[in-house]
Amino acid sequence: MERLTYLGVLLFIFVGSAWLEIALRTRVLRRWKRLLLALAVPFTLFVIWDVWAIVTGHWSIDPDRTVGIEMFGIIPIEELIFFVVVPLASILSLEAVRAVKGWPLGDEAPAPAADGRAP
Repeated sequence: MERLTYLGVLLFIFVGSAWLEIALRTRVLRRWKRLLLALAVPFTLFVIWDVWAIVTGHWSIDPDRTVGIEMFGIIPIEELIFFVVVPLASILSLEAVRAVKGWPLGDEAPAPAADGRAP
């Protein structure tokens, strides 16, 4: 059971935020291209950083708390899942706040009128 500790934490994080997609209709998962773009950069950077930190001995991950599947022979699969689940939970939380508050952001903000006046 101890081997499922890391996966359990990730499941808790995911369930703690995934309901926002349904309850508040945040449409994060429906806009999958946008989501993939938002996740790709931090995922890549964190994997590189993690490999470097593990290889150089800056940190390690307790093998007794992981299922034992490793990518590149170094990074536990749970660590890679972490780099998807935590940013996804953050995005869902941000979109939930936006949905409740009615805040426009980025490409969803209303465009100015043709004559330059605000809509």
